[in-house]
Amino acid sequence: MTTSAASHRFLHPHSGEPLDPAIEVMVRDIIGRVADKWSLIALEVLTEHGRLRFTEVRQRVGAVSQKVLTQVLRGMEEDGLLTRTVHAEVPPRVEYELTSLGRELSHALCGVWQWAERHREDIALARQRFASRGEVKPGAAT
Repeated sequence: MTTSAASHRFLHPHSGEPLDPAIEVMVRDIIGRVADKWSLIALEVLTEHGRLRFTEVRQRVGAVSQKVLTQVLRGMEEDGLLTRTVHAEVPPRVEYELTSLGRELSHALCGVWQWAERHREDIALARQRFASRGEVKPGAAT
């Protein structure tokens, strides 16, 4: 998607026509929800391991707080990317599993993981070159 300098609206990547503002808002919202670090990692974990309990997801995701992971999983559930099943046991057992929508998103994002793997050395070298210039890293406090 590209933007027009005059309108600052996104253009359809294939036709070049301006996107419907309602679609643009929806797409931005969806990308914001699924393209953050923890959502992508949780999606990958559930893709690789199938149905998992919360503690298993957290162990495989890594250094994420319980609160953040809970928010991520709830957001994914709200968007229809996973199902949350509570088993009536003592203590309650809760399992998470991707829906077909979640599996399709995972498949679509697989290319990003593959790209990152193919280009990790190139990116590391670019970061080293940037650091050697002595400039402030993007996103760092100034």
